[in-house]
Amino acid sequence: MELTPEQVEANWNRHLQYIDEYITGDRKDKLKSLYESLAEHMVLAPASSKSWYHNAFPGGYVEHVNRVVEIALRTAKFWSVSGANIDFTEEELVFAALNHDLGKIGNGEEDGYLPQTDNWRRDKLKEEYTINTNLDFMLIQDRSLFLLQKYGISTSQKEYLAIRLHDGIYDDANKAYFFSHNPDSRFKTNIVYILHQADFMASKIEYDRWMSLGGKTTPNTEKTKSSIGKTVKSSEGLNNLLKNI
Repeated sequence: MELTPEQVEANWNRHLQYIDEYITGDRKDKLKSLYESLAEHMVLAPASSKSWYHNAFPGGYVEHVNRVVEIALRTAKFWSVSGANIDFTEEELVFAALNHDLGKIGNGEEDGYLPQTDNWRRDKLKEEYTINTNLDFMLIQDRSLFLLQKYGISTSQKEYLAIRLHDGIYDDANKAYFFSHNPDSRFKTNIVYILHQADFMASKIEYDRWMSLGGKTTPNTEKTKSSIGKTVKSSEGLNNLLKNI
């Protein structure tokens, strides 16, 4: 799948709009500053490396995160009307959703994913991207939290847990949190479950879309980059570039 420049622009503008709508205090300015300073890494980042995972195409990261935010908000409302305890704010939920995969963009200096140049791996393994081995190995969620603290952006304990554990039991590193043999060590907040459900659903929707297209997505990464540009520094810069395409 390939996104048009107009779709990339709309997704990015919506991404920044979530900050204006839901994030308060000095974190709003800090988060917008972070996103705008890293825009050239974020705007065209994929959400995964393999097409059969989800959103492994330029712009896939932002589209995926936007979808997670929307599903998380809807899921929280469903939990609430179903009688569940909503013990967190919308700001905490949106903040966690916006930043749960932040580590996928890299370390702020280098991209997390690089276009796969091995044709065999692209054709046989559907590997559109490869992991940037110049980066120190970190779990995505750990790099997400590292980037936030690197830019001086605080997290509440609930936000921290939601980001850290958003992969649920699909990550073996999370087993100690999800398989409890003591009632006192069970989660004291439902935000973890809700963000995990939202991320899982978004990924499944994106996989289903890939399947509906015949399971054959081979994005022309270089073409997309040349169309949109790699010197994006802010939403305004992106808009200017898109207007001149």
